Amino acid sequence: MDFQFLLVAVNAKFIHSNPAIYSLRAYAEESNRQYVALAEYTINQSMEEILADIYRRKPNVIGFSCYIWNWKLIRELLVEVPKLLPDTAIWLGGPEVSYDTEVILRQYPWLAGVMTGEGEATFRELLTYYVNNCHGEAGGEAGEEAEQSLSGTEKFRLSQIRGLCLPTGYTSPRPFTDMNTIPFLYEDLTPFENRIIYYETSRGCPFRCSYCLSSIEKSVRFRDIAIVKKELQFFLDHRVKQIKFVDRTFNCNHEHAMEIWEYIYQHDNGYTNFHFEISADILREEEIALLNRFRPGLAQLEIGVQSVNSQTLQAIGRVMDVEKLEKIVAAIHQGGNIHQHLDLIAGLPFEDYKSFEISFLRVYGMQPEQLQLGFLKVLKGSGMWERAREYGIQYLDKPPYEVLCTRWLSYEDVLRLKGIEEMVELYYNSAQFTHTLPFLEKAFRNPFVMYETLADFYRQKGYDKQSPARAYRYNILLEFAVTFDGSRWEVYRELLTYDMYLRENLKSRPEFAVDLSGWKDVIRDFYQEEEKCRRFLPDYADYNWKQLSKMTHLEPFTYPVWDAAQMTAGYEEWKKENGTAEDSCGRTCSPCFLLFDYRKRNPFTYAAEARLI
Repeated sequence: MDFQFLLVAVNAKFIHSNPAIYSLRAYAEESNRQYVALAEYTINQSMEEILADIYRRKPNVIGFSCYIWNWKLIRELLVEVPKLLPDTAIWLGGPEVSYDTEVILRQYPWLAGVMTGEGEATFRELLTYYVNNCHGEAGGEAGEEAEQSLSGTEKFRLSQIRGLCLPTGYTSPRPFTDMNTIPFLYEDLTPFENRIIYYETSRGCPFRCSYCLSSIEKSVRFRDIAIVKKELQFFLDHRVKQIKFVDRTFNCNHEHAMEIWEYIYQHDNGYTNFHFEISADILREEEIALLNRFRPGLAQLEIGVQSVNSQTLQAIGRVMDVEKLEKIVAAIHQGGNIHQHLDLIAGLPFEDYKSFEISFLRVYGMQPEQLQLGFLKVLKGSGMWERAREYGIQYLDKPPYEVLCTRWLSYEDVLRLKGIEEMVELYYNSAQFTHTLPFLEKAFRNPFVMYETLADFYRQKGYDKQSPARAYRYNILLEFAVTFDGSRWEVYRELLTYDMYLRENLKSRPEFAVDLSGWKDVIRDFYQEEEKCRRFLPDYADYNWKQLSKMTHLEPFTYPVWDAAQMTAGYEEWKKENGTAEDSCGRTCSPCFLLFDYRKRNPFTYAAEARLI
């Protein structure tokens, strides 16, 4: 039977891939790559299903790629695999096993060892060792050893391979790998169909954020820009949907970032999207000017803010000019073309519930396309892990090692923030309520309080247990709005109708939408006239009026729901007059009709074009 070294990845979702195992295989000796097999699973699969597939492959050696999201499942496999494959050597690698490695080997004494740190060069030598032992290609000594079990030779031969932790202890450290020597991973795109492709042009990070493992590596190394451009062109030529750069701080080197951004701008294929993690407050004017020229959808930026509390930022070793950050985020917004994803972390030192509210409001006020409320993960080996006791940080003993409470934040506070996180994800980050939410916020002291109240409402009504369908969330938000701002219920009904039809041409009408039976003749007359003159829908020349009425949508509104500024101004005026004005919020005597054209969508928001007729 042929020798096989099986590299196993267990991803968080199907759309994810694991570049580590592909990189290990690509870096191996060309003559030895035939012996490397890859297997990717997800944490949504059962342990039994994964175990059965591994068993059927009958590998001689297994290498598990270990992260916080899959460690629980892999630990189960570590117990069961040896029962079925007792002669198979098992290795571990990845950030989850890079610290407390000796403890892990004591817990699982049957493991062959752990690959620590960067794995490409280490795996290359390890694979060669196993191939030689199994095939006798290393001369007489190796041939003789091949007659013995692998376990009988590992102690002597493996100890000479750098970057390992064996049951007998560590071998010598492995120096960093030259990034230019790592082969391109994606010559064959077949395994990555309908999946995100991860790509790196640098390793390491110049910053020292104490919650991040990247801060441990003191240097930043870059892949040669000529190589990078060649590989980017491959992605562009093959019209890959999304490339997610995993560089920890992509723009830490100005020239490197500009070269790449200029390249994808000049060679844009009109389809591919590039995702970058950046430090926004160090962006320069020329970088912002270039980003503002990008096609909508060409790039998206993930910006870690984490907190605006100066004492917190100092404690975590994060250097950031918050005011400058605000200005730069606003400057990027001016282009109307770059999706900005801003992050906050709850559970950091010196940040209590009130302080987090301040951080939330300041970042929310920057109007990012997405706002992620994350919770501190106390990663083994990080600075936060070392100082957890000092800060009174209690966290889960098992992955993902998430914060439970701190000296400043109680567990009750964490639970409240969890509820807010869920509401922000469902209602703000979904981008389905872009006109309703800004209006609804005015009924509360501030947006944070609105999401806090909405989370309480979900819990009291039991909606948090039901996981309501996307369409039904509109009904829940109307119920919530009526509960806390009942006199404006007609406005909310129209705002939600508008938001809903902006996203999709509904087959069934929302139950809260106005009854159209009184407007059927008006709507029919419009489409019959449009069939004759094509005034509003010239791109539909081949369709009759009945087809036009199904492919587009005409809706009457008595409030200017499409004009956020006018709606807000009207609301404030109504509050001043204590609700006595019948025309508050800009209500008109007769309805205006909006035509939703689903062939014409905003390339940035994907909202349908809505025109007054």
